[in-house]
Amino acid sequence: MLRVAVPNKGSLSESASEMLTEAGYRQRRDSRELVMMDPDNDVEFFFLRPRDIAVYVGKGTLDVGITGRDLFLDAQVEAEELLSLGFAISTFRFAGPAGEFSDVQQLQGRRLATSYDGLLQSYLTERGVDAKVVRLDGAVESSVRLGVADAIADVVETGSTLKAAGMEIFGEPILRSEAVLIGRRGEVPAGLEVLIRRLRGVIVAREFVMMDYDIRKELVEQAAALTPGLESPTVSPLRDSEWVAVRSMVSRTQTNRIMDELYDLGARAILVSTIHACRI
Repeated sequence: MLRVAVPNKGSLSESASEMLTEAGYRQRRDSRELVMMDPDNDVEFFFLRPRDIAVYVGKGTLDVGITGRDLFLDAQVEAEELLSLGFAISTFRFAGPAGEFSDVQQLQGRRLATSYDGLLQSYLTERGVDAKVVRLDGAVESSVRLGVADAIADVVETGSTLKAAGMEIFGEPILRSEAVLIGRRGEVPAGLEVLIRRLRGVIVAREFVMMDYDIRKELVEQAAALTPGLESPTVSPLRDSEWVAVRSMVSRTQTNRIMDELYDLGARAILVSTIHACRI
């Protein structure tokens, strides 16, 4: 069976389970379950701490896992990113006392607190910055005020916690993170290709909707420019030979703008429907 690691708690857990459910896999109903079999899909799920998932996959104990890109890179294991999943998006950045730092080179010889020491050390080494990395498991924002560090490197979402601690972001982002599917480098266990295909189908279904509309024949080319689809829109004849029906996938975020432009062009009966599943 394909052995898949899934986050057991935290911000990654619920979204990962929802995506797997949409992809047609069984998921646990009791949060205390640590292992769950899905015999219909020949998959075994292991619910683990998000930070540990990369370690299990890297050592080959499990075949693949869902975790954050930041946690994966911080673990520095023999594994690779197979697919970005589009949720749990965040940015890993430097922050320090307001007005004190503006560039990463100013961290030379200073103390940096972080929960991602492996990731941070690699970043600093690549840029020739020699700084002391202080690993903390939490409350990194307090480390400067308590005299443990001069600056910090942490995952930032809104920045409100940093402002409350009297700090500000500086320098370029260290990493843009999101949930990813990881696996052993160069290995393709049975069931992996199906898993990736299904997850890609979920991602596409979330990003696109299906749009149908009627339009006069002479306006099809202009309408197709607005709704090109993935390869090409489907154009079907109608009873009135002067009109055709068009069907195409469009970006969910652009739906209303495209509907307005189609209407102004002359399209009518513009309908939008959700895509529940797909294979691209």
